[in-house]
Amino acid sequence: MVVGARRAGLSISQSAQLLGFSRTTISRVYKEWCEKGKTSSMQQSCGRKCLVDARGQRRMGRLIQADRRATLTEITTRYNRGMQQSICEATTRTTLRRMGYNSRRPHRVPLISTTNRKKRLQFAQAPQNWTVEDWKNVAWSDESRFLLRHSDGRVRIWRKQNENMDPSCLVTTVQADGGGVMVWGMFSWHTSGPLVPIGHRLNATAYLSIVSDHVHPFMTTLYPSSDGYFQQDNAPCHKARIISNWILEHDNESTVLEWPPQSPDLNPIEHLWDVVERELRALDVHPTNLHQLQQDAILSIWANISKECFQHLVESMPRRIKAVLKVKGGQTQY
Repeated sequence: MVVGARRAGLSISQSAQLLGFSRTTISRVYKEWCEKGKTSSMQQSCGRKCLVDARGQRRMGRLIQADRRATLTEITTRYNRGMQQSICEATTRTTLRRMGYNSRRPHRVPLISTTNRKKRLQFAQAPQNWTVEDWKNVAWSDESRFLLRHSDGRVRIWRKQNENMDPSCLVTTVQADGGGVMVWGMFSWHTSGPLVPIGHRLNATAYLSIVSDHVHPFMTTLYPSSDGYFQQDNAPCHKARIISNWILEHDNESTVLEWPPQSPDLNPIEHLWDVVERELRALDVHPTNLHQLQQDAILSIWANISKECFQHLVESMPRRIKAVLKVKGGQTQY
């Protein structure tokens, strides 16, 4: 604007009055443009020059892509090989953060073989056009185990050097985690289902009792038109002959989904177990024995899970199916 005003024939005073700058500023800016062709008032950056330029960042990015589990020391050592100017670990950390990399725990996913990947893809292709209304007709089930004592191996505390045995700086442990409780549960979009405590292990006989005493009345009550689907995974007790025979005898009342192996990401009840686990850890008074864990904690938490939580999980099924199709049967974010 200063250059334009001066080239238009305005004097220094007229330009200053028009643009609202001092006469000194008008004079300096126009002089710098005439002598140096300068058109920006931005000052050059000051401070030490960055040791890792754009080319160095690309090199560091390739090192990360080659070994995601490399430590900061290993990345720095590999980067410095063949470089005229070496860098320290602090520079590596700063550069990685500038590039958007952060050290995080890897997301745990099941190991999926090539065969199971094909089965997952085949399963996802069948209901790929299902809407939420279709998924409302599915009842989901699974088993889970909850421990009386939780592992706190990842907990970190602040303490001084001589406070290592201070009671507030200790984490108590119990051999074999103090035991645990296994439960079987089911739910649908409409409501939560029964939560059944299981003894030492779930075998075919015990599972037959669950199917006949809990699954059957739940399905016939919720889906009286026999348009419901029952979901169960491929645990050995679920595939036992006595279970298959019972399902065959009642095949006119509901349909059992052919579930693909290694697919917890497709079963929304897995997220309900996470809800129960988080609520257990958040209790003000933690259970001290297995009876309290089962009756006062787990069953109470299950009964108080909101209906919106169930519905939100079922409503995610179209997105889960699309995710499996996108990765051609591989692991998903769910």
